[in-house]
Amino acid sequence: MSEQSAPSPTPAVEPSIDPSGPLPEEIAGALKRDAAGLVAAIIQQHDTHEVLMLGWMDDEALHRTMTTGRVTFYSRSRQEYWRKGDTSGHVQFVKSVALDCDGDALLVRVDQVGAACHTGTRTCFDGRGFTVVTGSPDQETTQSL
Repeated sequence: MSEQSAPSPTPAVEPSIDPSGPLPEEIAGALKRDAAGLVAAIIQQHDTHEVLMLGWMDDEALHRTMTTGRVTFYSRSRQEYWRKGDTSGHVQFVKSVALDCDGDALLVRVDQVGAACHTGTRTCFDGRGFTVVTGSPDQETTQSL
């Protein structure tokens, strides 16, 4: 996470979104893009809160996502836009989009139809967990390094 705080869009104000125009100034100005001009987009099922996948968006992909009701990503490997589900049928219908406190990640809540992962699993994290030592609030909070 970034140490610097970024201005974030005011929740009480609904930005006007022109489907044919760029991102609203208050959103574009709040985004912290990587060197390639991209922002990580965490995709979450709106009703179950499952984290489905992570994709990348530039301003145009975010604009398309916010104005069409369908999630659009920017493919870093193919260097092109792709709308989730156009070839697989596993569509993501947008329910909401939020920017994190640092401006460097988006949370896109969706209604996922079918598998979210290109491997055919419900999420890109299914069956890929690691064995870890779990913690709890009852544990000691300081440890020697």
